[in-house]
Amino acid sequence: MRAIVTGGAGFIGSHVADALLARGDDVHVVDNLWSGRRENVGAGAELHELDVRDEALVELTRDVEPEVVFHLAAQSDVGTSVERPAFDADVNVVGTVRTLEAAQAAGARVLFSSTGGAIYGECERPAREDDERLPLSPYAASKLAGEEFLAMWNRLHGTSHTTLRLGNVYGPRQLPKLEGGVVAIFLDRLRAGRETEIFGDGEQTRDFVYVGDVVAAFLAAAERPAGLYNVASGTGTSVLELHRLCTAAAGSEQEPRFSPARPGDLIHSVLDPGRAERELGWRLETTLPDGLAKTWAAT
Repeated sequence: MRAIVTGGAGFIGSHVADALLARGDDVHVVDNLWSGRRENVGAGAELHELDVRDEALVELTRDVEPEVVFHLAAQSDVGTSVERPAFDADVNVVGTVRTLEAAQAAGARVLFSSTGGAIYGECERPAREDDERLPLSPYAASKLAGEEFLAMWNRLHGTSHTTLRLGNVYGPRQLPKLEGGVVAIFLDRLRAGRETEIFGDGEQTRDFVYVGDVVAAFLAAAERPAGLYNVASGTGTSVLELHRLCTAAAGSEQEPRFSPARPGDLIHSVLDPGRAERELGWRLETTLPDGLAKTWAAT
């Protein structure tokens, strides 16, 4: 198929683009290269250096005539969203609306990358798609607003756009400077021989999912009608256990330094992937130890 991948020079987007290229699809990457890297764009993909908020996106989409737009361009740093909420909303809300306008001009579907843990808030059990949404940051609120725009668009225009709520995605090409990239931070510091740091007691849990499994979910969703899906492992891993697994992957015995817990950090965040398993036929294929080993080898 012919596809546009917004944010296709970034972490998850570049892996989606690579998977499409591997199938022989016609791939166009839209990225302003703010956090994306030109070298992440695979041979065969056409890079359009463009911000998703730009009106030119509509004209580009008319010219390319994609069947699917994978929308992964985002402001994804929680700290930045707290410091600059208007900027966060501009990129994540206005950029998503512009993407919807562009897709409509071409008659294309949109597959939207959203966030799971940040939207659900504190979880006493694995969160399901119909659970209450309790965003705790401007980033989470802007992603939820993007979801609502997709749902409204489907009702208003009869489109079949899909949202995927992702767990804590990790893997090659993730930048250690971005919020949510705790795996990238740990591995980067271990490789450099620098001290690793855990905020709080390390017993807080997260749901880690390898980027290759996330890509598989996007490709599966592209073949199905509109939906809303959690894409995660369904299993909570403590930050302390994650650190142990990272040191094992790095062949290190380094112990972390503990710092005071950060205000607003979730204690437990785990997603229930049951709907994706039932309706998309998607299954987590990569265990956390195996995914960390792959990530370390590729770093």
